[in-house]
Amino acid sequence: MESISNELLWFLFGLVVMLGEIVTPGFVLIFFGIGAWIISLLLWLGVPISFTSQLFIFLITSVLLLVVFRRFGNKYFKGKVSKPDVAGSIDDIKGEKAIALSDIQPTIGGKVEFHGTLWNAEADVAITKGASVEVLERNNLILKVKPIQ
Repeated sequence: MESISNELLWFLFGLVVMLGEIVTPGFVLIFFGIGAWIISLLLWLGVPISFTSQLFIFLITSVLLLVVFRRFGNKYFKGKVSKPDVAGSIDDIKGEKAIALSDIQPTIGGKVEFHGTLWNAEADVAITKGASVEVLERNNLILKVKPIQ
């Protein structure tokens, strides 16, 4: 039986760690995955590195990448919040503004963006996509809205 090469093991380890970023918050694991891929690349290029040196280089490159690029990457991968300081509870949203992301029909409903989040919406009158709307009330996960005149 043929064994798996070290460069492939490092590559697969990096891939698994990067996929772990999907289920964990914080934007940290991606840098350890890149560190593993750097070791994989070095081994693939034929650089003779002992296992201890591989671990040392992996840790140093991962931590350096984390320190240098996390703040930069965090800026681009954070959720969009249109109004960051929301005081009170979600039930205190009467009178707030939103944007219609689709046409809203009285019998069908539609979608609005409210505080950077997609919401289902209902209205008594037809509202066109892109129009500014005012939130009248919230019923579970549906916002009742009206067009802003």
